[in-house]
Amino acid sequence: MATFGSEDVQQILQRAMADKQQENFSEQQLQEMAADLGISFITLQTAQQQWQQEKEIMKRRQASNSHRLQKIKPHLISYLVVNLFLIVLNLVVSPGYFWAIYPLLGWGLGLGLHASSVYLQN
Repeated sequence: MATFGSEDVQQILQRAMADKQQENFSEQQLQEMAADLGISFITLQTAQQQWQQEKEIMKRRQASNSHRLQKIKPHLISYLVVNLFLIVLNLVVSPGYFWAIYPLLGWGLGLGLHASSVYLQN
């Protein structure tokens, strides 16, 4: 008879659970599976609470990142459109002197500071 380490058991069970993706499990079934694996009810409850807390933290992070991106996106789009126009204008009107670098760098610095202030907020 084969023996398995705890990591092997976890990987095997994860694959078996992935095969049953469409099926939902009740709390009773979760408790029965834990009991079959020798996991106490208290340990299962602690793990479940930690999992729920981590899930909530990830949900808040995703919402926060989405909100931050929405604050910067319009500024970034206008920066790209206007500066692309200025670069094309520069190349058509005076290709010998690249003057478009000045608004590109100046506005880019402002945009970078704006982005850092948005992403460094708590």
